[in-house]
Amino acid sequence: MRKKNKEVQKIWSSPDFHGPVLKVEDLRLSFRVPVGAICAVDGISFELASGRSLAVLGESGSGKTSLGRAILRLLPRNVLTYTGKVFLEGVDIMKLSDGRFRQQVRWVKISMVTQAAMNSLNPVLKVGQQVAEPLLIHEQMEKDEAYERAREVFRTVGVPLDFLNRYAFELSGGMRQRVIIAMALITKPALIILDEPTSALDVLTQANIMNALKRIKQELNANFMLITHDIATSSELADEVACMYAGQLVEHGSAARFYHEPLHPYSQKLMASVPALHTEKRPDFIPGQPPSLLNPPKGCRFADRCHKRFDRCHEEPPLFNCSGELVKCWLYENG
Repeated sequence: MRKKNKEVQKIWSSPDFHGPVLKVEDLRLSFRVPVGAICAVDGISFELASGRSLAVLGESGSGKTSLGRAILRLLPRNVLTYTGKVFLEGVDIMKLSDGRFRQQVRWVKISMVTQAAMNSLNPVLKVGQQVAEPLLIHEQMEKDEAYERAREVFRTVGVPLDFLNRYAFELSGGMRQRVIIAMALITKPALIILDEPTSALDVLTQANIMNALKRIKQELNANFMLITHDIATSSELADEVACMYAGQLVEHGSAARFYHEPLHPYSQKLMASVPALHTEKRPDFIPGQPPSLLNPPKGCRFADRCHKRFDRCHEEPPLFNCSGELVKCWLYENG
C-alpha cells in the first residue's frame, strides 16, 4: 500500500511463480555451549511444492524445531554456525539483512504456530488487537480494515467474533490455539510452520484443531510445514514426510508411501512403535538412545541402534534416490 509494500514487490517481483514454495539447500545451524558445539541442523536439503503440506517427524532432540526456527531465523544468541540457502518462492531469503527479513519475511511471508499458545499471547492485550497487529505494522493497514480482516480469520478458524474483545486468560486452551492460528493466517503468508500445534491439548481438542487445519488447507490452499513427533496427528495433514534423526534428514518422500512402507530402518522402527487398532501386533520400540550432538558418531548416526546394520555403516551414507523417495541408508545404494 505504501513504501514498505513496494519494497516487498521488488523482492517478489513475479506473483505467478510456479516453482517450489520452499527450497532448502545444505542448511546448517550449530550452537555454542560451555562444553563445545551442538550441530542441531546438519546439512538439510529439501523442497516443498505449492499447495502441499510437509510433516517433519523424529524423536525429541532430532532437530525438528531447530529446522523450523532456522527457516524463520528465530535464533538464540549462542549461534555458532548458520549457513546454507533458503529459497522462498524463488528468492534466497538467507541473503536478506536482519532488518529486511524482519520487515518483509517473518510474519509476512512465513508465520509460525508455536507449541504453548498461552506463552505466545500477551496477557494484557485483547486477542483481537494481537491478531490485527501484523497488518498494522507490516502492511500499515488502517485499524478498521485490519480488524475486519481479523474477523475474517476468526471465522475461518472457528472463533466467535466476540472473542476479539477478550484477553488470553479468558479463553480455553483450544480457543487460544485457534487464536494463534489466526495470527499465523492474518497476512496470508506463503508458508505456515506448525510446531507441535496440538501437543498441550486434550484428544478431543486436538481432533478439532486438526479438522480446522485440514479445512484451512483445502479452502485457502495453504502451505504447511508440520513439526511433530506424533505420527498419528501428522498423517491427518501431510502430503509429504521428512524424517529427521540426530540433526540429519534420513528420509523424505510421499506421505502415502511413508505411512505404509517406510524405507529407512529408523523410519520403520518409528512406524512400528505406533499402536494399531485392528491388529494384535504389539508396538515395537527403538533400543538405546539418540547420539549426543556434541560428539556425533562417524558413519551412519543410527547404526548403533539399527536392526539392519552391516559393515558399510561405518561410512556416512548420502541421500539415495529410490524412485523419487530420498533415503539416507547404504541398503539403498543400488536403488
